[in-house]
Amino acid sequence: MPSMQPTDWAGVLPAITTPFQSNGEVDHNFLTSHSQWLVGCGCTGIVALGSLGEGATLTREEKRAVLQTLVAAVGATVPVVAAISVLSTAEAVELAKEAESLGCRGLMVLPPYVYVGDWREMRAHVAAIFQATQLSCMLYNNPVAYKTDFVPEQIAELAGAFANFHAVKESTTDVRRVTAIRALTGDRLRILMGVDDAIVEGLQAGAVGWIAGLANAYPVESVKLVEYTLAGKTQQAFELYRWFLPMLRLDTVPKFPQLIKLVQAKAGMGTATVRAPRMEIAGAELDATLAIIAEAQRTRPALG
Repeated sequence: MPSMQPTDWAGVLPAITTPFQSNGEVDHNFLTSHSQWLVGCGCTGIVALGSLGEGATLTREEKRAVLQTLVAAVGATVPVVAAISVLSTAEAVELAKEAESLGCRGLMVLPPYVYVGDWREMRAHVAAIFQATQLSCMLYNNPVAYKTDFVPEQIAELAGAFANFHAVKESTTDVRRVTAIRALTGDRLRILMGVDDAIVEGLQAGAVGWIAGLANAYPVESVKLVEYTLAGKTQQAFELYRWFLPMLRLDTVPKFPQLIKLVQAKAGMGTATVRAPRMEIAGAELDATLAIIAEAQRTRPALG
């Protein structure tokens, strides 16, 4: 399949969760139906194997199988994007090449998630991935989680050096980064938000899309929120955002895979099963989350 074009980095691309059966194996049947449902609800792509997808717990063979399933399920309709998030540069390059061979149309490139290197090292790491394939690449900048911060000047340097570097997933939680990147790169890069409870602010600052977590359970609301905001329908966007925010904030804490999978389960779209060392939430934490979900379900807006 052809690589993504810069304009493909837009809209709502769910960071899809990886479903597990009760025996711990990946549930490929549900992965197929879930991804098709997301696309049918208006999502413009699927991002797999990220931190919400519990990619760090998947074996190389499981990652390959997940990508194969998604490409077969929706790859003819929307781009499937593979997260490249591994410890060594050599393995990252191998995974990038494999993703291309399997039919993925884009890569989400992360820094190594244990070693926090300096700019010289991190530039070399992401450069090796960018150069490994012809696929369109999005740099995932999340210093909150990964401690490596690609500042706007460094992002601009990468944009000037690599033609297939097309987009940035901006997850610093600082919306000023959107305008800072745009000031240095103009329209050269597409900026997508990666923090669910900053989506409206980010779009208003110049982002064009959302790598979304809660879209796994509420894709229609996620798509409408982006559409309202980009269309300047401020009041409609605000009302929907106000309803959505308590759940969107579940994406901003360390247990976000557990929490988002619980939302999915209560929405009738998946189970709360996660892979160790993660465990399903319990006790007061579970009670508080269930209260948030119940209130959201009670007051869910009618969007058609």
